[in-house]
Amino acid sequence: MKYLITGLGNPGSEYQNTRHNIGFSVLDQLAAQENLTFEQVRHGWMCTYKYKGRTLLLLKPNTFMNLSGKAVQYWLQQEKIPFENLLVITDDLALPFGTIRLRGKGSDGGHNGLKNIQLVTNRTDYARLRFGIGSEFNKGHQVNYVLSGWSDDEKGVLPERLEKCTELIRSFATAGLALTMTSFNNK
Repeated sequence: MKYLITGLGNPGSEYQNTRHNIGFSVLDQLAAQENLTFEQVRHGWMCTYKYKGRTLLLLKPNTFMNLSGKAVQYWLQQEKIPFENLLVITDDLALPFGTIRLRGKGSDGGHNGLKNIQLVTNRTDYARLRFGIGSEFNKGHQVNYVLSGWSDDEKGVLPERLEKCTELIRSFATAGLALTMTSFNNK
């Protein structure tokens, strides 16, 4: 069974380790744990993770956040991956920092990466892991906030939260969406 695990973010060193790039950070964590190396592919960087008889394609799109759907659609079709085996990892302003929430469908929640995936695929029924980045910004400064780095307090908690996300990815591929939601949401 094949899975497409897509971490959303923006390419470029200026976006590395920012709140908006948490999807990239989660996949980087998993790749580091398993000694995997991302290679440049069409529409992004990818590595293949074999786990308990499953093949997980870890994708970091290079299309910029607002065009993430192009990479997702291409790799789903290229690898003939069923839509129910797609997991998208993204930041979420509506959740407190470090909160992780897995859903099997839903709206884009105002997130431009999810909005583009839904526009390109014409579907909303895909799994998405939302990583809470909080909303500690003044009105009108949302863009600056999501593109900024983590506070010192957040940096202290981040490794444990990234580890929890990698556990969730493994569970998604082996136990399925429903059991993974039960095991990880609100924990």
